[in-house]
Amino acid sequence: MKKQVPLRLSKELYDEIAQWAEDEFRSMNGQIEYLLTECVKWRKRSGKKDE
Repeated sequence: MKKQVPLRLSKELYDEIAQWAEDEFRSMNGQIEYLLTECVKWRKRSGKKDE
């Protein structure tokens, strides 16, 4: 089950992510979820998971 999280973004950041999502054929929500997932994976690989 997925959790809903309210998110506020600047117009500039929203526009950048929206364009990126369009370029990769993802929804805005899908792009944000993809980016967050990749960041969590990177953090775990870099050994910073317990900080």
